[in-house]
Amino acid sequence: MPEFRNIHVFDLMKYRLPWAGKVSILHRVSGALMFLLIPFVLYLFDKSVTSEISFVTFKMVLAHPFIKLVVLALIWAYLHHFCAGIRFLLLDLHMGISKPASAKSAVSVLVVSLALTAVFAAKLFGLF
Repeated sequence: MPEFRNIHVFDLMKYRLPWAGKVSILHRVSGALMFLLIPFVLYLFDKSVTSEISFVTFKMVLAHPFIKLVVLALIWAYLHHFCAGIRFLLLDLHMGISKPASAKSAVSVLVVSLALTAVFAAKLFGLF
C-alpha cells in the first residue's frame, strides 16, 4: 500500500518539477514582479516625459548599473509573462495538451523568453 504524506520544506530541494510546472511558477513570479515594480515604472515614465530636464534626470537614473539590472528584471518578467501567457492561452484552446507537447512548449517558452531578454540586455548595456 503506497504511503502518501505532505511535502516538507526539506523535501523541496529533492522534488523535481516538470518543465511545465517550472514555467507555471515563473509565470506567477513574473506577474508578481511586474505588479510590484509598477511604482518604479511609473516613476521612470514620469521622469522621461515631463520635460527636457526630467528626461536628463531619467537618463542619469537609468545609467546606474543597479537600475539597469532592475529594468532588465522587468524586461525578463514582461517577456516571460507574455510568452507563457500565449502558451497558456493555447492550452486553454486544447492545443498541445499532451505530455510531450506540453513539455516541448514549456521549454520553448523558456528558450524564447531568455533569448529575447538577452537581446534586450545587450541593447540596454550598450553592446550594439
